Amino acid sequence: MGNRADDEGTDVEIYRKPLTDTVHADTPTGAPEQLLALLDSLGFERKTAVTAGPVYVWHEAPAHLSEDEKKRLATRAIPPLLMAGYEVYIPDYLFDPAAYQQAVHETRAHQARTQPQKPAPAPAASATA
Repeated sequence: MGNRADDEGTDVEIYRKPLTDTVHADTPTGAPEQLLALLDSLGFERKTAVTAGPVYVWHEAPAHLSEDEKKRLATRAIPPLLMAGYEVYIPDYLFDPAAYQQAVHETRAHQARTQPQKPAPAPAASATA
């Protein structure tokens, strides 16, 4: 079993499995649960294969999605993954510029809503004679 994230040195490798319409999101062997859970929350389905050696974990776009929906899912995952500090690779054939722009906008809006508001600066003290 190969793992593209291990081979390429990235945190997430998104690609279409050759000769299929399956969209994979590979993570490195032993990836942190936080990364795996983020991919779960972004709509990918977690898959595992237990071997005599390592346990392989990867994610796939749900099979019931159309090709365009899989492309949008893969693209929309990029901004949240980048904002979380992960290095992501996606090939041009899976990248949807409109979906990316929408996801960036939604990610920024979500961050603005969830980050605590900074208190307003105290008014400057006035000098009196």
